[in-house]
This record gives sequence, C-alpha cells and structure tokens, in this order.
Amino acid sequence: VQLQASGGGLVQAGGSLRLSCAASGRTFSRNFMGWFRQAPGAEREFVATIGWTGGTARYADSVKSRFTISRDNAKNTVYLQMNSLKPEDTAVYYCAASTGSMWTYDYWGQGTLVTVSS
Repeated sequence: VQLQASGGGLVQAGGSLRLSCAASGRTFSRNFMGWFRQAPGAEREFVATIGWTGGTARYADSVKSRFTISRDNAKNTVYLQMNSLKPEDTAVYYCAASTGSMWTYDYWGQGTLVTVSS
C-alpha cells in the first residue's frame, strides 16, 4: 500500500496550493482519509479528515474556512485545497488513510513540503 502526496511548494502569504494524495495497492473508497502536518521543531498535527461519501469533513480550527478537503473515490485520491496561506502553515504535509475511525490512521504517505513566505 502506498500513499503518494504531491503538490507542495513555495508560495507567498495569501496564495493557494492544492495537495493531492493518490493511494495504490488497495482501495480506500470506504475509509476515512486525512491530512496532517508537521512544522519544523513541532509535533505532527491534524489538519483535516473526510469520510468516504465526502459528506463528513472535519478541520482543525487553524485551517477552518481556508482549507477544503475533498476526494475522488474513482481515482482513489484525496485533495487538500489550501487558500489564504499564512507563514504558519509552513510544514511537511502528510496524507493518511484509516481502516477504522476518523481519528486513527494506519497508512501514511511520505509527505510534501509546503513553504509559505511572508
């Protein structure tokens, strides 16, 4: 099983990026999938999660109204649209897939770096 995250890069504050995470090796169309991030010197933190229908989405307070998580089950892919980016959003972003609840994740991608300059 592999989760391949992509779409990170360098962006100015106020800009946007769209992260993608393609899963291979098994289908996660009926599983929660999520995004987490880890800033330099900090612990990994939850960003967003989405249920298999797309109707259940949860966000960290710090990104609510700026980030949108979505998924395309036919492509086994989850996305994170990030708008109004701030320097404090700078981190390595990881996608993850759950085989259970929205709060426990069993499979992790390799991470993609997002750097927001001020």
